[in-house]
Amino acid sequence: MKQALWDTLKVFVIFIVCTCLFYAGLRYIHAEYEQYHRYDPPEGPSVKVFNTDADKSLIDRLNLFFQLGE
Repeated sequence: MKQALWDTLKVFVIFIVCTCLFYAGLRYIHAEYEQYHRYDPPEGPSVKVFNTDADKSLIDRLNLFFQLGE
């Protein structure tokens, strides 16, 4: 009985320590990437790849939507 209680306590302590290390790692990663600006305008020779055609009608856009299967 005493050995089972001791083994359970060891597993519990190891679990708590690993959980704290995992939490600290997540906080470190969050702090590292918090200041990372993903939406800055691109630098260098960039090309706009999305084009909104204002002259297309709703029927043409629906037709393209169904053709692409989205």
